[in-house]
Amino acid sequence: MINQLTLIQPDDWHVHLRDNEALDVTVPAAARYFGRSIVMPNLKMPVRKVTDASRYRQRILQHRPKGSKWLPLMVLYLTDDTSKEDIFEAKKSGFVHAVKYYPAGATTNSANGVSQLTRLDPIFDAMQNSDLVLQIHGEVTDENTDIFDRESVFIDRHLRRIKEQFPELRIVLEHITTAQAVQYVEENDRYLSATITPQHLLYNRNHMLVGGIQPHLYCLPILKRDTHQKALVKAATGGSKKFFLGTDSAPHAMEAKESACGCAGCFSHPAALELYAEVFDQADVMHHLEAFSSINGAQFYQLPLNESQITLVKESWTVPHEIPYCGSKIVPLAAGTKLNWKVKLP
Repeated sequence: MINQLTLIQPDDWHVHLRDNEALDVTVPAAARYFGRSIVMPNLKMPVRKVTDASRYRQRILQHRPKGSKWLPLMVLYLTDDTSKEDIFEAKKSGFVHAVKYYPAGATTNSANGVSQLTRLDPIFDAMQNSDLVLQIHGEVTDENTDIFDRESVFIDRHLRRIKEQFPELRIVLEHITTAQAVQYVEENDRYLSATITPQHLLYNRNHMLVGGIQPHLYCLPILKRDTHQKALVKAATGGSKKFFLGTDSAPHAMEAKESACGCAGCFSHPAALELYAEVFDQADVMHHLEAFSSINGAQFYQLPLNESQITLVKESWTVPHEIPYCGSKIVPLAAGTKLNWKVKLP
């Protein structure tokens, strides 16, 4: 029985930090034990240009805890107006590591997302030639597609074509939620990987809907049925190099989540690695947690592994019921839940 596990310091390959006052909370949470975090660009004013990314990065670093070596890795927001020059500048910058595709209207602050994917083929060609990662929010948004089918339809309708036309474009299919996505990533080549969130590993749509709607489990892509959840767990814990940690941690004030039109997103950073540890422990494969959290993502992004280590110990504790946020409160993912693993911090 394992009671302690020391890992290479993990990274978070998908996080939402928001901006301005929110950074007081989100940056220290991200920097608590992660070495690096890929920061999503879907602010109210999207991060479209390298200059936008540079200014946003400086605002983030101003909130980094004293003595911390945590680094934000920046991303550009892909729009209908993104140019080849934007791609070349991003690659040259050294601090922009990816470009993110959002279908228009798919999630928070995605109104500026792409309206017609095929128009971006010249951009994808430039990204392939520059070896810059394309991150994909893999859902269609047309009103005739059931919300639970959006991911699988996107793969069949769009991703297969992109992969065929740009075979050496490095792609991360973000926050996958279905067995179809798992199978597609597994069957594909080394140029395609995927991130998996703690909420999609720990919960399914029954948790969100049975006995009354649980707004703090509402996220996009939405939680699916338990068969998909089991496929995700098998993918994450199975030792494959193609899957890695991406929390999609996204802060929303409690009243915004519990409103008539609740916001989509789960704030998992207060217990992110511990929540993943619960999944790996239940699968009896704690020895695979290091690769999933600390190795696979860095290798896909062609970055060195972190030099420092962290230690998880078998220790019971309870996720806070709420935390202060911008004059309000956030109810974090798994609030009030007793966990069996805890990161041992200096």
